[in-house]
Amino acid sequence: MSIDTLTAAEAKRELDEAVERLVKGIRDPEIARKACERMDQTREELRQRIGTVEVAVDLIRDARNP
Repeated sequence: MSIDTLTAAEAKRELDEAVERLVKGIRDPEIARKACERMDQTREELRQRIGTVEVAVDLIRDARNP
């Protein structure tokens, strides 16, 4: 699955389902594994598209120096 194939409606539906499972205390290892795989794939696709983005250092510096 590419990050381009998930619509906003599908993402919202998946998020709603995940929140519902969380509230009920349901943890499905298979769903968690698939989510991890998709996050890894999405991260890699973004890295290939735009490269590595390091913003944490700039954010920390900005927070220190108002």
